[in-house]
Amino acid sequence: MEIIHVSAECYPVAKAGGLGDVVGALPKYQHDLGHVAKVVMPMYRTKFLAANEFDVVHKGYTHLHNYWFNYTIIKERTNKLGFDLYLVDIFGLLDREKIYGYDDDVERFTAFQIAVVDWMVSWAHQPDIIHVHDHHTALIPFMVKYCFAYQKLQNIATVLTIHNGQYQGQTGMDKTVLIPAWDPWKRGLLEWAGALNPLACGIRCAWKVTTVSPTYLEEMRYSSAGLEPLLEYEKGKCSGILNGIDTVVWNPATDRYLVEDHTDVHYDITTAEEGKQKNKARLCQKYNLDPKKPLITFIGRLVGDKGADLLPQVIEESFYYIGRKMNFFILGSGLPEIEGRLQGIRGLSRGDYNTYIGYDEALSHLIYAGADFILMPSRVEPCGLNQMYALRYGTVPVVRNTGGLHDTVIDYGDKDGYGIRFNHATVGDMTHGIWRSVELFQQQEMLREIRQRMMQLDFSWETSVRAYLDLYDRARHGG
Repeated sequence: MEIIHVSAECYPVAKAGGLGDVVGALPKYQHDLGHVAKVVMPMYRTKFLAANEFDVVHKGYTHLHNYWFNYTIIKERTNKLGFDLYLVDIFGLLDREKIYGYDDDVERFTAFQIAVVDWMVSWAHQPDIIHVHDHHTALIPFMVKYCFAYQKLQNIATVLTIHNGQYQGQTGMDKTVLIPAWDPWKRGLLEWAGALNPLACGIRCAWKVTTVSPTYLEEMRYSSAGLEPLLEYEKGKCSGILNGIDTVVWNPATDRYLVEDHTDVHYDITTAEEGKQKNKARLCQKYNLDPKKPLITFIGRLVGDKGADLLPQVIEESFYYIGRKMNFFILGSGLPEIEGRLQGIRGLSRGDYNTYIGYDEALSHLIYAGADFILMPSRVEPCGLNQMYALRYGTVPVVRNTGGLHDTVIDYGDKDGYGIRFNHATVGDMTHGIWRSVELFQQQEMLREIRQRMMQLDFSWETSVRAYLDLYDRARHGG
């Protein structure tokens, strides 16, 4: 099969979250199974763009309502990512450093989608699958069906994956004029709750819809920011397929970020205790933490969905009620008020708290390798990758029982368990989870047994990739 993935993100080209990790891994594993997998994404001005060589493969000319624009498609020359990578350049819209956050994001991503389908119309052949990811590309299933200029593509099976249904791309219905001429009888497919809703449109028009974990699909049916009746109506074409992780990139035995002069800080399941201690010592020395205490970490976006707004109070109350028996280290960026509160706690540290505001890929790998526990108090977690990375590195996940966290973490108090789960994103539940972490750390023999158990778990992409391939087959053959 030939599979075209269209996405706003792809690691290591440009990444803001889990979407980038998934799109950077899934096509590679599909390629390894003998399929032709391609990724098409915007040509942001990133370090990856400057550091690699590309060939121009197509130049086109089309329009965004009254704005006519040229676009250029370039292809990475060496296929170093394990699949064909294509970047779409549109002067004045996509030629920026950041992925999101601009006032004209609606115009930027609509133009990107138009350029993609306009380019595909020029192909001498047709791919088997167009796989679009999240709302930034969810208008494509509508465009290939109902835009007059693109109906040559209408028989290509389309698949939409929802990585986070809270973000739907809603905008005013006046923006429908940006979409090239389409069948006016299909206006209702674009509208949801009085707005142009790309995600809702994608759910209606794609041949198949997936979410990134089975539990998240069930949760969306009763909590999806207004899409509940639509998902119930379209449930026959919806599936939950759990994400995997790239076990080549995320491997403590070979991780290229775990490098220190004169000291071997790599480890595997047989050397995990010594290896984690070395990495913990590095991390604690660099950030003025106590290596003798359990190290509890948070890695991610500092936003409400991730429960990050509760972290400052949870940390303060843990120190007050449990005692200063643990370290906390926070890596992330997001809402300024959360960043400010977390930075403000530094003044209270007694060598047991620190934070790094921003994103640092190398530091994140060191944290997975050196931490004892990773805290994930998400209000919404469609799949979650951090807990899978943590399990691979022998770091115990302390998670809220929701979405993909429910599907991947079993509480150590249950049969064959290896993590710590709590039910509510509240200060009380989170603090209790931290208390259980401190208690578990005191039982080193049990902790070693749990570490051995979780490092043997397999969350690689192989199973998930086969599920996607089966889904593609069913889409192509009407199943």
